[in-house]
Amino acid sequence: PLEGLAQTCGVVTPSQTEGPFFTPNSPLRTSFLEAASKAQRFAVSGRVLSPQCQPLAGALVDVWHADEDGEYDNRGYRYRGHQFTDGEGRYHFESIVPALYPGRARHYHLKIQPKGGRILTTQLYFPGDPSNSRDGLYRRDLELKTSRSGEGAFDFVVAA
Repeated sequence: PLEGLAQTCGVVTPSQTEGPFFTPNSPLRTSFLEAASKAQRFAVSGRVLSPQCQPLAGALVDVWHADEDGEYDNRGYRYRGHQFTDGEGRYHFESIVPALYPGRARHYHLKIQPKGGRILTTQLYFPGDPSNSRDGLYRRDLELKTSRSGEGAFDFVVAA
């Protein structure tokens, strides 16, 4: 995992559209890797924090994204899953770099919900991706922080 992420406390992570492809009741897992996929693997880690920078243990982190062909699995749970943060508010998942689909930059969808709190629905983007400039939803403040190939990090700040 990446250490030393710059974090602005007090600033809640911006919400973004859920999009048309959310499926409830995803499986509990941290690896979305598919044996047959030849797509570039990518790992994401970070923390879920309160506006006071306190780690939020047991927060729900639900993730879904397009596959290596830019398609979403709307019948099953390929590239979909959820987990709960550990005692330090940390999460980690392994997947792939999603393929492009018309009009959008590469991105992950997430729902973050602290215990008993409101759900934050948002998206994370890849820094330096040429498609970012063509995506009307893209936000620089929702870019993954990267320091190594195949790894990114993002700390979510949510209203508890």
